[in-house]
Amino acid sequence: MKTRMSLISLILLAAGLLSACASNAAPKEVMIDKVAETLLKETPADAMMKETPTDGMMKESPSAAMMNKVTPTAMMNKVTPTAMMEKSTEAMSTTETPEAMMDEDMTMAAPAWFAATLSDVRSGESFTISDLAGKVVLVETMAIWCPTCLRQQKQVSELHSLLGERADFASIGLGIDPNENAEQLKAYIESNGFDWRYAIAPVEVSREISQLYGDQFINPPSAPMLIIDRHGNAHPLPFGVKDTQSLMETLEPFLNEEM
Repeated sequence: MKTRMSLISLILLAAGLLSACASNAAPKEVMIDKVAETLLKETPADAMMKETPTDGMMKESPSAAMMNKVTPTAMMNKVTPTAMMEKSTEAMSTTETPEAMMDEDMTMAAPAWFAATLSDVRSGESFTISDLAGKVVLVETMAIWCPTCLRQQKQVSELHSLLGERADFASIGLGIDPNENAEQLKAYIESNGFDWRYAIAPVEVSREISQLYGDQFINPPSAPMLIIDRHGNAHPLPFGVKDTQSLMETLEPFLNEEM
């Protein structure tokens, strides 16, 4: 009897223990189930997938916002290559085309000193540089008192001997010292046997020559000279005395040039 009671007591105790364990485990299982359910409902991956590049991210991404404001089509509508070419052509046509620039160069006025009236001190004949258009003209600015000028003019005299009489070539000596006059210059050239044109340069002519070609052109000891070609373009020569041969070599291309 006692044995039977003991067995029943053990069974009841075991049942009580199992019941306690069951009651303690239930909350844990419930918590695990809830967490699992939450994780399954919305994982980080699911949250990210809700805003895919084609959905949320593309709706208001910086790139999309920029593209919505300025699309390539919008840019092309504003300035197309054709529009740019049309504007460039229009700008050229309204400013200066190459043809217009060439026409302007061809019609550009000659320097004012080309039209200044000069007087040949030997003959008293008046002339201008413009009267010699179509010829090659060698011009020297000089002074009677300048020994370098005299040396240079002797080389020019030999040049004339080599060239002979040429209707398409002329030499001019321009006296630029304002203290010298036509009679003094005439005496000077006759005493040295120089037979080309000499004239006293008006003050405005000397000033313009200096402005156009440099101050040394009114400094006679520099032996300043220039060539005016058949088209009326002036070509300053190097300073210092030029010998006959170098003058000939320099002049030949201009003399051989046709109008």
